[in-house]
Amino acid sequence: MPSDDEQQIRALVSTWMSATQAGDSEKVLSLMTDDVVFLRPGHAPMRKADFALAAQAQAGGRAPRFEGHSEIEELTVAGDWAFAWASLHVTAHPPDGAPPVERAGHTLTVFHKQDGTWRLARDANLLAPVEARRG
Repeated sequence: MPSDDEQQIRALVSTWMSATQAGDSEKVLSLMTDDVVFLRPGHAPMRKADFALAAQAQAGGRAPRFEGHSEIEELTVAGDWAFAWASLHVTAHPPDGAPPVERAGHTLTVFHKQDGTWRLARDANLLAPVEARRG
């Protein structure tokens, strides 16, 4: 049976996914540490302030709507720190009606427990475009 810490981290990931899909950027921002760093292929590291700016665009209807699914493959807790790698599939629906963009792959995430609450502290995103399915 998963530990209480593991259950809390899994709940954090689930909340992150549902808040992202609902466009609730304030909730997503509350799930990360102030010094969070996101690593993405081909992009400079993104910090919380950068994430907040991107979220403002989404709130204004100028950003894609997201759907996705994350499955934690491995989760290890070591004191106030934890790490997980997960399989992630995300579909972005552009606001202008352009075809959706799908990306899938793996993430490596570090969580930090602060004041009794787990938050996302570091995330390395290895998602790649999903090729269009041929019929």
